[in-house]
Amino acid sequence: MSNYDVVVIGSGPGGYVAAIRCAQLGMKTAIVEKYNTLGGTCLNVGCIPSKALLDSSEHFHNASHSFKEHGIDIKDLKVNFKQMIERKRGVVEQTCAGIDFLMKKNKIDVHNGFGSFKDKNTIQVTPEKGDSVELKTKNTIIATGSKPASFPFIQLDKKRVITSTEALELDEVPKHMIIVGGGVIGLELGSVYARLGSKISVVEYMDGIIPTMDKSLGKELQKNLKKELGFEFYMSHKVTEVKGEAKKATLKAENKKGELVELEADYALVSVGRRPYTDNLGLENAGVKVDDRGRVDVDGHLQTNVPGIYAIGDVVKGAMLAHKAEEEGVFVAEALAGQKPHIDHNLIPGVVYTWPEVAAVGKTEEELKAAGAKYKSGMFPFKASGRARASMDEKYGFVKILSDEVTDEVLGVHMIGPRCADLIIEAVVAMEYRATAEDISRICHPHPTFTEAFKEAALDATEKRALHI
Repeated sequence: MSNYDVVVIGSGPGGYVAAIRCAQLGMKTAIVEKYNTLGGTCLNVGCIPSKALLDSSEHFHNASHSFKEHGIDIKDLKVNFKQMIERKRGVVEQTCAGIDFLMKKNKIDVHNGFGSFKDKNTIQVTPEKGDSVELKTKNTIIATGSKPASFPFIQLDKKRVITSTEALELDEVPKHMIIVGGGVIGLELGSVYARLGSKISVVEYMDGIIPTMDKSLGKELQKNLKKELGFEFYMSHKVTEVKGEAKKATLKAENKKGELVELEADYALVSVGRRPYTDNLGLENAGVKVDDRGRVDVDGHLQTNVPGIYAIGDVVKGAMLAHKAEEEGVFVAEALAGQKPHIDHNLIPGVVYTWPEVAAVGKTEEELKAAGAKYKSGMFPFKASGRARASMDEKYGFVKILSDEVTDEVLGVHMIGPRCADLIIEAVVAMEYRATAEDISRICHPHPTFTEAFKEAALDATEKRALHI
């Protein structure tokens, strides 16, 4: 039996980063992973493979739609989908191999098998083959992530009615794909296949896509996806049945008038969110409590009701984001070492890797209105940006800054446009230091860059004096 200071269950971004930071701080650390490869959902069947396909499909889309305008002529352009999938697999393998290297570098013991609590200080690891082993530990970090959610009326056969996992491994480009849910994952994967020639039909219960973000972003993204990629949107539709047959998937839904709508496609991608993965963890053996949504209950220090047992990432409340899990992993490790770490969960940015990209941090305009807060709003469109026009002839997108009416402190930043996934960090840094919109407006931004749109939006929020609109 091995003895550890910390055992981490789950090797996704939250788990492996927590393990590395614990090891850096001198703790004897082990990580438990039920699959043969480390990296969790994000590296194996989530963030990394989806971004690989998004990048490949974007290259093809630009080559077929934009290159001619740039003076680049290509003949006989076609998709080699098999090679696209192979490249994606190579990216995943290389990235996961990097995690193996980091475990060895930091002298972290890796135990492959299903980890569960035997009691508060004992983790049982059960491999697919061979005998189980027991690990004794002073502290445990639960970092088991999440799984795709579904509903009872959806017959998820993983052949025609699929999740994001299967959507990353199709052997053909569908003629038609139904996306059930207008959230981040469905829109990203829908974008991949729309760029490659698929007809995409999005069926969403709410009246807008990406409903957790500022409504202005959803409206702009929907307009773009519809016009540029041909997306069909069925908003405010209540899905009542999704089922697969030998060569097709069918969906039934009711519109706002209660009328039946039926759709038929090659595949139906179910993208209705994710649920915490705590199945068979033996939490009851350690006395760990979960809430009514299956999430592990934690306090402000991410400790469960049982001293010495912590939980991070998708298994606790908050946004289900890899970078949030990483920060929480570091937080727990440093707290265990007696340090005073800090996380502001209001300043964890969210990103949608469609094109245009969508990114946001802080309060939405809807949240500020609901709270009765007095605020100012500044906006600048990317079509007025010289860099956006020169590089990509961007027709869509903007940066919006919300600041306090009295103090001018930035309360939220919402952007949709080129490279917003990278631009958003400027807003995060500014808000971490409680900057005002005027502070941002007085920072010299290089020209020509996409970042100038952020400065211009700040000028608009401060005194309605943007320079280029």
